[in-house]
Amino acid sequence: MYTGKTAIGRLTGGAALVLIMAFVVTMPLQPAQAQTFTVIHTFLGGADGDEPAYGMAIDAAGNLLGSTFEGDAGTGTIFRVRHLSSGWQLRTIYVFTGGSDSDGAVPYAGVVVGPNGSLYGTTGFGGVGPCTTWGGTTGCGSVFNLRPPLSVCITALCYWTETPLVLFNGGSGGAVPVGAQPIFDQAGNIYGTTFSGGGGSCSAGCGLVYELTPSGSGWTEQVLYSFTGTGGDGASPWAGVVFDQAGNLYGTTEFGGAYGYGTIYELSPSGSGWSEKVLYSFQNQADGGTPYAGLIFDRSGDLYGATTSGGAGGGGTVFELTPSGSGWNYQILSSFVRRSGEFAGGPTANLLMDSTGNLYGTTPGDGAYGLGSVFEMTPSGGGWTTTTLYNFTGGDDGELPRSNLVMDAAGNLYGTGTGGAYGYGVLFEVTP
Repeated sequence: MYTGKTAIGRLTGGAALVLIMAFVVTMPLQPAQAQTFTVIHTFLGGADGDEPAYGMAIDAAGNLLGSTFEGDAGTGTIFRVRHLSSGWQLRTIYVFTGGSDSDGAVPYAGVVVGPNGSLYGTTGFGGVGPCTTWGGTTGCGSVFNLRPPLSVCITALCYWTETPLVLFNGGSGGAVPVGAQPIFDQAGNIYGTTFSGGGGSCSAGCGLVYELTPSGSGWTEQVLYSFTGTGGDGASPWAGVVFDQAGNLYGTTEFGGAYGYGTIYELSPSGSGWSEKVLYSFQNQADGGTPYAGLIFDRSGDLYGATTSGGAGGGGTVFELTPSGSGWNYQILSSFVRRSGEFAGGPTANLLMDSTGNLYGTTPGDGAYGLGSVFEMTPSGGGWTTTTLYNFTGGDDGELPRSNLVMDAAGNLYGTGTGGAYGYGVLFEVTP
């Protein structure tokens, strides 16, 4: 499991706060490429955040929402970015402490906007339990809710209110929900996955799928399925789950399956519980392997996802899974190149599909310089045409983008990368 870099020479909280409220002047970066690429925020470390994580979201007002692995205490931040007439403004809306039973640490997956308009997310560590992250923070992670202050903020330090909905303890209830953004059903229940905990053959547990149901003033967790890692079953789901129109859940596991390189699975309501079915086991050959990314649906009910290894270039794939009778057909749409020493070639976060059926994503490897890319895939003549929208150079533009992309109403794409001018990461825009 990738745990990010160790920050060196981090700005202190006070030094960073002097610059947090500054408007970022957007400047196209060189070398010039086919699309307009702009860094709209360069992270400063400290309370401004350090090393943006896997999840991006956009709210109804067009504000960008995301998270960083590290902050003042090395435990992560949640940020919101607004587009104003003079540029872009980033405000840190929460800094995790990780040092108490009521708070988490390291929000890998960012946040999502819930049905009530407030924000929901997960932390990979912190809270309770024996799990330990690279900075020494203990705790097995949490699901949390963030609400804005009741009064209007007039200072830079005006954090939102964080409420943990569940604290994972590393046992049968799960542990370490890393890249899994929570989702909601129509009744307001929350669904997600944990990378470890539960049962099975894995040393720390093979992970599980959970449901959280409002109960009085709190939430009650129910485990829908615990992965075993044996007999062809999957293990260690990095990403979350997605619903189909019939109420079934679908997701990927990074490991396990018939060949040990991960699975695509379906969970269906069955009586008073849920039944699991493995739809595909990755072989880490031309089909790809070790999927970090989750799944998305198109309007026809086809599933799309990505892997980080295998494929024609050894750097992962983009794939499609199409219903066929009582089963599913698996098809490779594109492959990526993985160079020696790279963490991954293909996407580590969910793909994005626009209203016309085009796919978009980022790669933390591949690209013209081996430092990652932003790509678009367009249906063409019964196949797909892959176009690179931007190749990261490792300069002020950043590198190794792990996040998903989000799109605004004008068709502009937004995402995050590591590195950049100060080494703490960047937030970028690609304008077609």
